[in-house]
Amino acid sequence: MPGGGFCKLPGGSVVVALGLPNPAGDGSTVRVLVHAGNRARALTRLRNLGLRAVYLRGNTHPPTPDEITAVLHHPDGLLWRTVPETHTELWHPIRALLPQPRIWGTPRPAS
Repeated sequence: MPGGGFCKLPGGSVVVALGLPNPAGDGSTVRVLVHAGNRARALTRLRNLGLRAVYLRGNTHPPTPDEITAVLHHPDGLLWRTVPETHTELWHPIRALLPQPRIWGTPRPAS
């Protein structure tokens, strides 16, 4: 499911779903869900996390009702899982997908 889409909620916010290449570079695809005030803000949230080439073209694969429920009940409002999704795989927080930035002052691991 390489496409994406969005769904406007009754309160005015949106849920955006995108199919993106896995940042790990293993050739797989991930489905990312973002809850935000509008579509532009949802894409900005992903770009601020380091996913620079994120665009929403069309509404070919909007989020399903189950996906909307999942992202609305998560405190960060950012979730992902691999595609094609298996029924046993749960949604993961976005922190589990992206590499963690190095914090100044922490020692580097020994090589």
